[in-house]
Amino acid sequence: MFAVDHILIADSVLEASFACQLQACRGACCVQGAAGAPLEPGERFVLEALVPTLRSTLRPEAQALIASHGPWEKVGTDRYAIRCTPEGACVFAVYDEAGIARCAIQQAYEQGRIDFPKPISCHLYPLRVERRHGLEILHYEKISLCDAARTHGARCGIALVDFLEEPLVRRYGRAWYERFWTLWTERRQLLGRVPQQTGGTEPC
Repeated sequence: MFAVDHILIADSVLEASFACQLQACRGACCVQGAAGAPLEPGERFVLEALVPTLRSTLRPEAQALIASHGPWEKVGTDRYAIRCTPEGACVFAVYDEAGIARCAIQQAYEQGRIDFPKPISCHLYPLRVERRHGLEILHYEKISLCDAARTHGARCGIALVDFLEEPLVRRYGRAWYERFWTLWTERRQLLGRVPQQTGGTEPC
């Protein structure tokens, strides 16, 4: 583990390669899991404010659930998560014509309809933020749903920290990210840990 300012980073990020492959995973991280995506406390109110804009694009069962219970739920002491429909899908998950789960929040952001990209935990995934004794710890959550993303990243030489540059800058700032990237490079050289690359014939 190494530190950048007040943020601790697990060494598992040193050799991780990653690049999402929606055609393979079909957006499974939006519809599978034990609970909805974690929320920062202030993001609860952002989601509530977005509901009127997004409501017509959501699935009928998600609209009904939000109308009766709201878009988020409390899951522990000072811990909150996006609410999910009974089958496990995020209330903001929508499906395209190919049956791939997409994020209604992200779609609206990309269309210029809102100015909130998505909850930061979703944006940072597969990095997870853990809080302990006043510190933040970033660790890499490695799950089988993302096997295709790891394979694609390794084939194309895309390191996890490069793939997640935008959300890391969003959360911690450009100056922090540049310090992080420099220390990440130095530490992986020191430990002999480099992002995995496999090569291959499929296009990147």
